[in-house]
Amino acid sequence: MFPAMPSNRATPVLAATLLGLFVALQGQEPATLRQVTADVPYVALDRGLNPVDAPVEPRHSISRERVSRRQRFLEGSVIVKFRDSATSVARAASLSRVGATSTLRPTWADFSIVTLADGESPEDAASALAARADVEYAQPRYRVRPLLVPNDPLYARQWNFSVLDMERAWDLNPGSSSSVIVAVLDTGVAYRNASITFVADRFVMSGVGTYPALGRVTIPFAAAPELGPSDRFVAPIDLIWGDNSPLDLDGHGTHVAGTIGQLTNNAVGTAGMAYNVRLMPVKVIDSDWDAVFGSPYEATDDVVARGIRYAADNGAKVINLSIGRDGAPAPAIRAAIEYAVRRGAFVVAAGGNEFEEGNPINRLAEFARDIDGMVAVGAIGPDRTRAFYSNVAPYIELAAPGGNSRSGVRDSGIIQQTYDPAQVDRFSLGPSRYGPPRFDIFTYDTYQGTSMATPHVSGFAALLIQQGISTPAAVEAVMERYATDLGTPGRDNEYGYGLINPRAALRGMGLIR
Repeated sequence: MFPAMPSNRATPVLAATLLGLFVALQGQEPATLRQVTADVPYVALDRGLNPVDAPVEPRHSISRERVSRRQRFLEGSVIVKFRDSATSVARAASLSRVGATSTLRPTWADFSIVTLADGESPEDAASALAARADVEYAQPRYRVRPLLVPNDPLYARQWNFSVLDMERAWDLNPGSSSSVIVAVLDTGVAYRNASITFVADRFVMSGVGTYPALGRVTIPFAAAPELGPSDRFVAPIDLIWGDNSPLDLDGHGTHVAGTIGQLTNNAVGTAGMAYNVRLMPVKVIDSDWDAVFGSPYEATDDVVARGIRYAADNGAKVINLSIGRDGAPAPAIRAAIEYAVRRGAFVVAAGGNEFEEGNPINRLAEFARDIDGMVAVGAIGPDRTRAFYSNVAPYIELAAPGGNSRSGVRDSGIIQQTYDPAQVDRFSLGPSRYGPPRFDIFTYDTYQGTSMATPHVSGFAALLIQQGISTPAAVEAVMERYATDLGTPGRDNEYGYGLINPRAALRGMGLIR
C-alpha cells in the first residue's frame, strides 16, 4: 500500500523508494512530455529469479498434509478385474474367500465393484483377491483428489498459496474465467511493448545532491511475459499521463497484477490467484520516474476517484486498490467507491502499512466497514500472524498473505514477476552514474505489504463471481462467513473476520469434491 508522502507528489513506498525526491519541472506542455515513438520495438528479457533473493525449500504444503490425514479409500468395497478366462465358479470361489456380499459392473467399466461384509478390510480383501489366479487385479477404492499443483517452477516459493490452501480451491474453480474483469488501480502495468520518448530535467535529491538533466531519452517498455497476451487487457487508461497507455514506470502495479492473474500451470515462473481473468490497467499512481519525466498529473484523490468510476463504467467486476494515504478524510473517493459498488464492482483496499508509524487511518480503506461490497485487507506472514507493518483498525475486515520479513522465515515475501530493480532504480548509482531506466527486463522479486495482501482478495473475489455470486455485498458476505478466525475469537481489528479461505467458501456454495 502507498501511504501519503511529505511532499507534493505521492510516491510509492517500496524497497527502493526515493524519500524526499524533489523534481524541478520546467513547465512543459503535457503533449511534449512523452511521445510513443514505436508500438512494438522491444521483446521482454526475463532474467528469472532475482539472484539477490535465492530460492529455498517450501515450508509446507497444507493440501498434501491434509490429504495424508484423510481416509484414503472407501470402506466396504473394492475394485476387482477378473481375468477373461475366469469361470463363474472360480469367480464365486474367490469372492467367497473375502466375504463378498454382492458385485456390480458399472457402466463404462471393465471391472466390478465388490461389496464386502461388514468389518472386512478393503486393503486385506484386495490383497487376497489379487493373489488369486483368476484375478487380474484388485484394489481398494482409493479417493482421487484432482489437486491442481501448478507446474510453474517458482510455485514452491509461493507459501502464500499454501497458506490459503489454493491447490484444493483451484480444484473447485480453476482460475475464474475471462468473463470476469479485474481492474488494477496502481502505478500501471507492464502490459504492452512500446518505445516512449520523455524529457528528463535536473532534480535535487535531499541528502544526495543534484542529478543532471538527461534531456530527451527514448525508453524501452515490454509486456511482462507472465501476464499473458495483449488481448487479455481491457480498456487500459492512464490518468497520470492523460492517455490510454498506463505503462508501469515502477514495478509495483505489475507485481500486484501478477498475484491476481499471473499465467499459471504453464511451466514458467510463478502462479496467480485467478489466472484466467482479464485485467484492466488503470494508472492512478505516479512513481519516481513519472515525477522525473514530468507527468502532468499526480496521484491525488480526484485522480483515484476518476479511476474507480472509470473501472466501474467499463465493466470491471473487481477493483483492486493496493494504494492509500493518511491525513484528512477522502469523501470524493468514498463517493466513487459507493458508485462502483452500485454498478456491481467489488472493491478491495489495502489496510495500511504504518502500524509502527503511529497506525494512522488509511483514508482509502476506512469506508470498508460502512460499505457492503467493499473490504479492507490486513497482511499476515508465513506463520499466519499479523505482519509487523499491517495497520490495526476497525475497518480491517479480512486478512491475506502480504509477507513478513520478521517472521524468521527466509522466504517470507510475496514473489511475482516485475521489472529488474537494477534497471529501474538508477537513482541509487548517484548523480555521477545516474542514467535512464529500462522497463523491458524482468525478474521474479519478493515484495511485502498490505499492497501484496490485497490482490489475493481480489483474485478470490473473481473466483466467487465466476461461480455466480452476482452482487458485491454477497461476495463480501461469503468471504467473511467462511474466513478462518485468527487472533482474538470473533471479529477483531488485527485480522477482521479472519484469513480468507477460498476452499471453504467454494465448498460452502455446494461445490464439493
